[in-house]
Amino acid sequence: MKSVRESTRKKKESVEEPASERRFPAAAAAKEDPAWAYPSADNGETSDLAPVVGANLRRLRIRRGLSLEKLAQRSGVSRAMLGQIELGQSAPTINVLWKIARALDVTFATLIQAREAGGTTVLKKAAAKVLTSHGGLFSSRALFPFDGPRRAEFYELRLSAGATESADAHAPGTVENLVVVEGQLELSVERPGHAESHRLDAGDAIVFEADCPHSYISVGGRDCLMYLVMTYAEQAD
Repeated sequence: MKSVRESTRKKKESVEEPASERRFPAAAAAKEDPAWAYPSADNGETSDLAPVVGANLRRLRIRRGLSLEKLAQRSGVSRAMLGQIELGQSAPTINVLWKIARALDVTFATLIQAREAGGTTVLKKAAAKVLTSHGGLFSSRALFPFDGPRRAEFYELRLSAGATESADAHAPGTVENLVVVEGQLELSVERPGHAESHRLDAGDAIVFEADCPHSYISVGGRDCLMYLVMTYAEQAD
């Protein structure tokens, strides 16, 4: 993947949307894939990641000289939804963020970064941002700070017994290195023209190119705990 040379050309873009979507920003989010979402704050308000994602999205979109309409065409995310995200009024699902990241050719972490890198960072479990499927069968905890673009990201994954979690193809050159800590996992990878299936027990690890659809399936009758290192082909932003 070649480095993205961002355009400095700026365009004025309106994010004004229909009144119904301005009053009820969650309605716009509901139109997108509901499989994943950030946890809401205790008071029921949108996650504090929403304004961070919104600011990053607008900055990256303008740098690339893209209108909301053009980004919507590239990403498959509606213009209305993109507008709500930029305003910080809607917390997008993780699948929507992946679509936007691919369209902008940046890493997932680039969209959710909140501060500059440097020094030592302690990530307390109690303060972790855990992404959980609406059904509660799959969760992902980032084990790295959202401190800027990076080539590698580290996650803790939990998949309930008997559950399946499917992932879309990541950007070309993306590699996943997965180790099973507890339980048993079946990993299915949909290669062009054929499919691969790999059975992993506790202690087993696998490295595979993740630029094609793949699925994680918890087998063996107990929950599956995994650790994942995702490496991108090149730092994109």
